[in-house]
Amino acid sequence: MKDYINIGRIVAAFGLQGEVILKHALGKKTILKDIEAVFVEEHKGSYLPYFVESSKAKDTEETYVKLEGINTREAASRLNTKPVWLLDEDFRKLAGKTAPISLLGFQVITDEDENLGPIEEVIEQPHQVLLRISLDGKEALIPLHAESLDKIDHKKKEVHVILPDGLLDIYR
Repeated sequence: MKDYINIGRIVAAFGLQGEVILKHALGKKTILKDIEAVFVEEHKGSYLPYFVESSKAKDTEETYVKLEGINTREAASRLNTKPVWLLDEDFRKLAGKTAPISLLGFQVITDEDENLGPIEEVIEQPHQVLLRISLDGKEALIPLHAESLDKIDHKKKEVHVILPDGLLDIYR
């Protein structure tokens, strides 16, 4: 099974030729250069490939995308609110190094050098980021903000955190 990474969703049709606006969390102005296809989740767990004809960055959160076979505003509108996924290797090419989503797959290491496991999801909140991991078979949310982040080691793919006393006891 291929690894897919959710990068955002289609939020609107644009123009009359079937372009869509992709709202993404890649953390920088993005054109889908060298990306052959994006995967649209039309039904839960069903990723349909759409080949990218062209794309143009609107800003750091939105990109205009023309998908092959989507040639009218009505066809584009049918994709509104649908989640968009990329293959992991394509995602790694596009994600901004400072974007929280680029931490997917990194190991979470505590200040006591305990490896809590890989980051499975990054949830962006207004004042902090939550890292979802599996801890002893249960879902655990690790807060990431100025007080809890020690360092990020991009070479080793590790996020070092200083956790509040008792936080992990909730999940164990």
